[in-house]
Amino acid sequence: MLRWRLLLGALLIGALIGLLWLDYHASPPAMALFVLVLVFGLAAAQEVVSLLATGGYRPHPGAIYAGTLLVIASNAIPLFLLSVPDDRPLERLAWPLLAFTIFGVLGPLVVEMIRYRQPGGVMVNVALATFGIAYVGLLFSFSLHLRVLGGPRAGMVALAALVIVVKMGDTGAYTVGRLIGRHKMAPLISPGKTMEGAGGAVLFSCLGAWFAFTWLPVWMDADIAQRSWSWLLFGLLVGLAGLAGDLAESLFKRDVGSKDSSSWLPGFGGVLDIVDSLLFAAPVAFLCWWLGMV
Repeated sequence: MLRWRLLLGALLIGALIGLLWLDYHASPPAMALFVLVLVFGLAAAQEVVSLLATGGYRPHPGAIYAGTLLVIASNAIPLFLLSVPDDRPLERLAWPLLAFTIFGVLGPLVVEMIRYRQPGGVMVNVALATFGIAYVGLLFSFSLHLRVLGGPRAGMVALAALVIVVKMGDTGAYTVGRLIGRHKMAPLISPGKTMEGAGGAVLFSCLGAWFAFTWLPVWMDADIAQRSWSWLLFGLLVGLAGLAGDLAESLFKRDVGSKDSSSWLPGFGGVLDIVDSLLFAAPVAFLCWWLGMV
């Protein structure tokens, strides 16, 4: 299983690099990524609905699908339709936040009003639908805005650095944990995760950050001013966020008694099992770049 997972992981990373290359040459910037996030967002929303159903929860699936799709789609307004300057990232983020308020908070409430028949479960259904839309649609939106943060070239460096750091962390956690893992990190949530694996995740994340910060600006001809310790800080913060994201999704699956979010990819599970760490890490990476920490 270790060899299969590493091989499949390498193929997935290769495919992702190809997609990033395609997006780097796309016009306008982030167009290819936008389509990819829409597809992955809908697939992830389906898995959220499936996990909730496994746990016996019944929020309206249409509210989650529509809310997720509309929140992600709203990013097209500041990215492609309006000329929002590169130095106003929060102005761009206002659109998915507004869409989330309308379709992620108010939308599920309206749906529950329409389908109401008897007392019981309404508040839980609204809360779970809002959570599902925020977890997938809102968190995915940060990767789109990271892609254009500081301009097309600098934004691609920022996005690629996020992917490299997080996926290196995933690889380090699994490899080191399988080879020398002995001490359980969170046995009630994920019995397979170990402290040694967590250390491997942080180490590999920092190595990925060093690689990304050393070579990506050169290869992409991006003018990025860096501090000497930028790669280490970014690797630690984003790597730990990715580790927390992986653990969070394990918590969701444990709570409803499911091993994987889906079974379409043997050894990895479903879309959520692949992007869970990216969802958590994207806002942290955005914050690092926006605040000038890197």
